Amino acid sequence: MPNAFHFSASPFDCLTTDEQRLVRDSVDVAYYPEGASILDVGTAPTHLFVIIKGFVTQYEGDEVITTYGPDDTFDGRGLVAGKTSNRFVAQEEVVCYQLARQTVTDLIASNATFGALLFSDLSNKLNALSQRQSQHELQSLTLSRVDEAFVRQAHFVDMDADVVSVVKVMQEQRTKCVLVRDRTARPERLGMFTASTLQRAILNGAPLDQQKVGDLANFQLILVKPADQVGDALALLQRHRVHRLVVIDGAQVVGVLEALDLFSFLSNHSHLITVQVEAATDINGLAQAATQITRMVTTLHRSGTRVSLIARLVQDLNARLFERAWQLIAPADLVANSCLFVMGSEGRGEQLLKTDQDNGLILRDGYTPPHNFEAICQDFSNALTAFGYPECPGHIMVNNPLWRKTSYDFGQMVQQWLLMPDADSLMNLAIFLDAHPVCGDAHLLQYAQQALMRLATDNDAMLARFAASIDAFGNSQGWWNRLLGLDGQKGLHLKKEGIFPLVHGVRSLALAEHLQETSTTARIDALVAKSVITPALGADLTQTLHFLMDLKLKAGVTEMETQHAVSGLVNVAKLTTLERDLLKDALGVVKHFKVLLRSRFKLDTL
Repeated sequence: MPNAFHFSASPFDCLTTDEQRLVRDSVDVAYYPEGASILDVGTAPTHLFVIIKGFVTQYEGDEVITTYGPDDTFDGRGLVAGKTSNRFVAQEEVVCYQLARQTVTDLIASNATFGALLFSDLSNKLNALSQRQSQHELQSLTLSRVDEAFVRQAHFVDMDADVVSVVKVMQEQRTKCVLVRDRTARPERLGMFTASTLQRAILNGAPLDQQKVGDLANFQLILVKPADQVGDALALLQRHRVHRLVVIDGAQVVGVLEALDLFSFLSNHSHLITVQVEAATDINGLAQAATQITRMVTTLHRSGTRVSLIARLVQDLNARLFERAWQLIAPADLVANSCLFVMGSEGRGEQLLKTDQDNGLILRDGYTPPHNFEAICQDFSNALTAFGYPECPGHIMVNNPLWRKTSYDFGQMVQQWLLMPDADSLMNLAIFLDAHPVCGDAHLLQYAQQALMRLATDNDAMLARFAASIDAFGNSQGWWNRLLGLDGQKGLHLKKEGIFPLVHGVRSLALAEHLQETSTTARIDALVAKSVITPALGADLTQTLHFLMDLKLKAGVTEMETQHAVSGLVNVAKLTTLERDLLKDALGVVKHFKVLLRSRFKLDTL
């Protein structure tokens, strides 16, 4: 049959040579005029359809569910179920391939990935993709197992051993660290003595042969498992500011993973950026490090690194960057008596490419800031601008007096947002719910957040007005056509159409449940744990968020590499068939979620 069948289109791009031959031997071509009903509700499908030319609209009752274009496949789910649940109508003249049901059944039986991509939900489709050897993400070294990196042999000493004897062991074994056994503890605990600890022993002044390593060792070890991913190990190193991880398999110590060994394995620059940030003595030095963060994001994305891991690394690096900038600009007493925090996607740990500044400052009650306090805050905002973070159009920055207050005054302002929930107050409330500390006394922010949750009532009217912002952007009636380019527009704004309603919907449910988590995925997990949403919906929301973030990042990186400003738009004409299929599913999850939110908060009565 036709040799022109596009095996590069999903889900046929995962077929083997023999499976492709089976398709060629079984496929026919069919024609349907404009307005023809290709499948009706209750019909038992006999074929799988792959569009060559034209568009087919799927209806549920009178509602348009989706529209399929060239290289799109339908109705796989109906074919497997034995009955079509929706109506499929030719929107214009349609020419398509027809693949017999028995052939499709044989392909599903021989190729699990084909079956998952054909009729599974979004989560299963993305899980299937993660197992495909042809995907770039499987080629990323950050997805390698820890035990595939260079794990050094562990050497043990007793805690009663003196420093001199332990240094001899380190010299003989050519290692910079040993593990210290405390056999007096139940269960036995392990500590670590390193070359850096030796410096502290020397500065103690006591003879080294009279100092016990157990008194100097660090017993707060950071552990990883051999099967953990290298990227997660990297995140642990950065988050805990350590140079070594102990690799443990059950109760057995496998070895020690050194930071330099891991960085050599990964060959990305996140460690170098951290070193550069912490060594910077002026804002210009930090600006150079900030530039490297964007380059790192691009490199990791091109290598196929998970977008969730990229976001974690970016959040940690940006926190270091902002912390160091504040330490360079603000006097030490101001740093100690305040809490600098970030909000928005930065606060949620979901920022990838640089976006507008969203930050604030809480001062300790009773503390008198320096006389040039206003200038200090302005200098900090200017520094972030120099780093590539443009000023927030709503002036949600420390250079705005509204966002720098004492702990008491901040609490009063939060209370005002709740008691008088006008549009501005609800917007500020939404922004503040995502706050994350980056420098100073984090307890000051925690107090304000806890006060917010104590004051937050079960006021249904306020919660409904808060949740209603899920419809603030986008046009739910037209994005299918925009996705296919049928309305003449090439750009689809993923934040407006998908990311914002998902993030704000989850945030609204979290507020209603008085949850204190700030990241969207953590909120989803907490909502599932409280049975507010089902595990299946939770998985779909998490997968949808990460897929949309990844697609948005891909578009942004392409714009930067072609010397264009990052617009936030995705050029639908350049999406692959698979990306378009997954995007339909992802936006379908958002649409379903919005229906649930409207019911939960009774938004249709507003």
